[in-house]
Amino acid sequence: MKKILFFAVLLACTVFTACEKEEIGGTATESMAGQWYVTVDAVDESGNPIEGGEDYFGIGKVLFFTYNTSANSENEMWIDDRGEFDLASAYSYGAYPSYSIKSKVTVNQDALTFFASNAENNADENAYGSELYNVDVEGKILKGAGTQNNGSKADSIVIFVSYKNDPWYPDDGYAKYKISGIRYSGLVEND
Repeated sequence: MKKILFFAVLLACTVFTACEKEEIGGTATESMAGQWYVTVDAVDESGNPIEGGEDYFGIGKVLFFTYNTSANSENEMWIDDRGEFDLASAYSYGAYPSYSIKSKVTVNQDALTFFASNAENNADENAYGSELYNVDVEGKILKGAGTQNNGSKADSIVIFVSYKNDPWYPDDGYAKYKISGIRYSGLVEND
């Protein structure tokens, strides 16, 4: 009888222990990570689009990504266009530069800001071998400041980027680029 009682208690402990769920944590930059629908404008020093500067690259609204580094540090993250700003490939013309961007930035999660100075650009090489330029970055995430197509509130993002050795600056009359938009919702009605 003692053996049966022992096995019953052991079985009950095993069942209750097996039913416990382990909490899965997020990444260190979870509050700032995401997918964003953005456009790229050429802007003056004040951040206002120059004449003809709205959707400067003519690519429309595209996805842009912010995500943690492999070190999972709370003080840095990646910003990444996943090749969307590669003009040489987009226009099948090797004389255009690649404005693709994939760079590590320093983050301040309390203020939801991020920045980089002369950051290495780790974007993938394009088919034309266009040069990738290092970047200066200044960005901010604004909680609930955007509106989806369906009227629901969404976080928005604003990033100012300057490319080192930009071949079109200053001749085209802009000071930097403004990448801005809202968090991707995943709902077809908001695309």
